[in-house]
Amino acid sequence: MKRGAFELCGVPLAHPVLNASGTFDAIAARRVYGDALLEDFPFAAFVSKTITIEPRTGNEPQRIWETPAGMINSIGLPNKGLDGFLAEDLPQLAELPVPLVVSVMGTSHEQFERLLRGVGERDEVAAIELNVSCPNVHSGLIVGEQPTETAALLEAIRPLSAKPLIVKLTPNVADPAAVAVAAEEGGADAVSLINTLKASAIDPETGEPGIAAGHGGLSGPAVRPVAIAQVRAVAAAVGLPIIGMGGIGGGADAVEFLDAGAALVAVGTESFRDSLAGKRVAAEVARLRPSPPR
Repeated sequence: MKRGAFELCGVPLAHPVLNASGTFDAIAARRVYGDALLEDFPFAAFVSKTITIEPRTGNEPQRIWETPAGMINSIGLPNKGLDGFLAEDLPQLAELPVPLVVSVMGTSHEQFERLLRGVGERDEVAAIELNVSCPNVHSGLIVGEQPTETAALLEAIRPLSAKPLIVKLTPNVADPAAVAVAAEEGGADAVSLINTLKASAIDPETGEPGIAAGHGGLSGPAVRPVAIAQVRAVAAAVGLPIIGMGGIGGGADAVEFLDAGAALVAVGTESFRDSLAGKRVAAEVARLRPSPPR
């Protein structure tokens, strides 16, 4: 597959496989594998862990619960905050041999504006992903679950940066396509889906929830049919490029997303089992689909 055969909002990519935010720690991986990681990086673009204005320690353990066809997680977005990210993480991520997408989340338009200004001014950043799964402190509504909230956010922050804006859609709504339409009308450059499905599990030894927070998000092969259905619905509703994700474990899974209307795909849970899953999936896609979909 030739470099440039795929692209992310105008940015050429070597292949169609990205990582899902928060599922591959490139900084930690480089500490383990050294510069060999840069020479054999598994993704065509790297999406950072979601950053917030203030540092977060994340949720109390237990944070992850394995299921027969995936896992439930409630990590809680641990990160160094905007200033810590810009000072400590961004210089290291900028050394990766692929374009960098920074994922951000706020609880108000003002927070998103600060995040966009801070991240969008940096040349190292190729695009920005908007994680819209948190309640707006002013309205109390989940931004990504309400089309009007999504549109209002995009209209407020779109003028602040020329960087491509990717809206990460939640699957936990009756009509994800309506939210995608609102994102498109607000000026988004792309959408990514799906995020995790709401889920819970009970520890059979204690009778208590397996996740300390009581619930979390389900990912892995179990969610793939849901993801495919939602990607098809969103592709029929908008003209934006779609990054499809949810239970991709191999090239055939990725091709299913491409056939459903995705322009690119992202690997998440599979990277916990196989740190080079992105590279393997890309190679399998190249064999199954020698040319990008038209």
